[in-house]
Amino acid sequence: MAMFLYRLGRFSFRHKWTVLAAWLIAAVLVVTLVNTLNPKFSKDFELPGTDSDKAMSLMKENFTAINEEQTQASTSVLVAADDGLEAHRQTIDALVAELKTLPDLSAPDSIANPLDVAAADPALAASVIGDNGTVGLIQVKQTTNIEDLTADDTKQFEDILAEFRVGGLQVEGTGSLMQVFEQGGAAEMLGFVIAFIVMIVAFGAIVAAFIPIITGILGVVITIMLVTLGAGVFSINESATGIITMLGIAVSIDYALFIVSRYRSELNLGGTREAAVGRAVGTAGSAVVFAGLTVMIAVAALSVVGIPFISQMGLAAALAVLIAVLGAITLIPGLLGAFGRFAFSPRIPKVRHGDEPESEETNGLRFAKFITKYPWPVAAVSLLFLIVVALPMSKLELGLSSTTDAEVPATELLQRGFGEGINGPLLVVLDNPDEGDVAPVAEQTIAHIKTLPNVANPDQMTWIGNGPNQTADPATGQVGATSALIFVTPQQSPSGPQTHDLMEEIRDYSATTEAEGVTLNVGGQTAIMSDISAKLSSAMIPYLILVVGLAFIILMIVFRSVLVPLTATIGFLFSVCATFGATVAIFQLGHFGLITHTQPIISFLPIFMIGVVFGLAMDYQVFLVTRMREEYVHGLPAKQAVIIGYKHGARVVASAAIIMISVFASFMLAPDTSSKMMGFALAAAVFFDAFIVRMVIVPAVITIMGDRAWWIPAWLDKILPNVDMEGIAIREIPIDTSVSADGKPLQPAVGAND
Repeated sequence: MAMFLYRLGRFSFRHKWTVLAAWLIAAVLVVTLVNTLNPKFSKDFELPGTDSDKAMSLMKENFTAINEEQTQASTSVLVAADDGLEAHRQTIDALVAELKTLPDLSAPDSIANPLDVAAADPALAASVIGDNGTVGLIQVKQTTNIEDLTADDTKQFEDILAEFRVGGLQVEGTGSLMQVFEQGGAAEMLGFVIAFIVMIVAFGAIVAAFIPIITGILGVVITIMLVTLGAGVFSINESATGIITMLGIAVSIDYALFIVSRYRSELNLGGTREAAVGRAVGTAGSAVVFAGLTVMIAVAALSVVGIPFISQMGLAAALAVLIAVLGAITLIPGLLGAFGRFAFSPRIPKVRHGDEPESEETNGLRFAKFITKYPWPVAAVSLLFLIVVALPMSKLELGLSSTTDAEVPATELLQRGFGEGINGPLLVVLDNPDEGDVAPVAEQTIAHIKTLPNVANPDQMTWIGNGPNQTADPATGQVGATSALIFVTPQQSPSGPQTHDLMEEIRDYSATTEAEGVTLNVGGQTAIMSDISAKLSSAMIPYLILVVGLAFIILMIVFRSVLVPLTATIGFLFSVCATFGATVAIFQLGHFGLITHTQPIISFLPIFMIGVVFGLAMDYQVFLVTRMREEYVHGLPAKQAVIIGYKHGARVVASAAIIMISVFASFMLAPDTSSKMMGFALAAAVFFDAFIVRMVIVPAVITIMGDRAWWIPAWLDKILPNVDMEGIAIREIPIDTSVSADGKPLQPAVGAND
């Protein structure tokens, strides 16, 4: 592989303008196709094979109109006043009038002052007035599909609410108009800015700092456009683009940083720039390919979870990493060829440039000597630190909710006046496959549900049938019905444990209905979220076995060792536990006061974070330890190989980790707690894994193991393919030090700064 990449690097350098043109044409082509075809992302969270999916499928088949209504925007407006709503009747009337100006209302007359609704029909009073007349509910329904709502629609709605928060009247909203997905921008830009600053410090030069940024932007644009095009053919959730931006920027810049840093080192050895690029891509490029392969396996394996949107996020992330790898081994050499001798200029004064003489002692060298001098205490203290940080993990609670931070005030009013579950009903679907009358079983099911705890307003519960007259007159739809739909409103939060228990108790009743030939399934957003959590929990162990097993094999191929991959894997487990502990402490327990609205840890965060961070952790393992392996194979004693490898790899790994942390942490600028939690967890995981595990614990443990670190059974050594990660074949190619980097005769040889 090393020789293939060596030739590819030289080819890309030599044909720089062709390579650059190909990447630009690819980017322009996919952008043009997206603008022309205008594909739409899906917001479908259904789960094939689950109880909730069966329920929703039956709804689509037997209750077409109601199912269609579920896809349309529905928003709740809560009004509250401690002195009673009656004292604010005129203000509420004005609010209602303004809400009727919203576009595409399906039933404008249904938007009414709750005080008027209660007076006109006392039977409805409890559904619109709560908490002794201090809380009111106004429902706003639109014909607009939820997927078609825009940020402008949300702003118009929020402006209306803000206008009438006067005189002690609280006005809040929750529902579709408050859950519009907003395209990012600020976080990505901040990530790029921080990355650029780190690049300047890493290279000590302006032009070189731009090269990784260029590859990052181009790679992310192409990946997002490809996934967007895919959305026009397949059902792809919009959440897939978030991970592309987050992970694509980070790995693109990381891989570019690794290649450019190695190029500078090779350039200092003399010879032509083309040969230096070839050696850089042949050696560092091999590490990039295997690091990228590990990341792709880790994120693509998320497909084993069996949840479509999780699988899509994993496959989209794998595509982003693949394009980042291709950019590193082709686009980077092309850019280096285009910039030529100006690649490492202008130099930034008073900043280390990474091309200092080998004899000069760096901070990385000093720290490596310290670690290898005291490996036992260094490893013990570091592990103890991770264990202490991980302690709050024992209180981990998982949950999944679509409620945004902006909706919290409204959900609190809902809970106070009507029960928080009003916006998260369980949809119980009964179906008689033999086309028999479902009415008797429907009545029995309702009678049973009324006896269950956590059911709001059980006396008002009824069922809707799919009889011949359901479209013309829903009240007579029960006649001749073969399928029934029951809306069950829980008293507690849709994502709360009590609601989950209620859902399971209703599902348990299916044994009774099936005895009479009727199936019972529970659907709705609340049930879907619960099923997602259940599938994630059941898939965790198989996922870990698959990812760790495949990655372990790859690392054995890379390092020709058993103990080094084992150390890498165990170290990762420590960093993951520390990350969970820190995330629970801040977002669930509310320590340090950083989060206003604490909440359970997002259900898909653990498995998603494990996939992403395991791949990234192996990146740093490969980047740092391959150089140690390289020095050991070429004759240095084990301890000295750790020191020299650390000296050459520490700066680039530290820079890469800082970039990754910055990109992830920038997503904490998002307004919702879920995005903050995701950004924090990924940033914390990279910090713990890169700076504590890879740069402290791993070199300390390798030092302790000595020559045994590189032991591998003879039979296994014969089985594993030899990919020449150390670039032995490349080292046999003589470096012509009689010519300059531009190929002109010159004495003595020159390096990066001629």
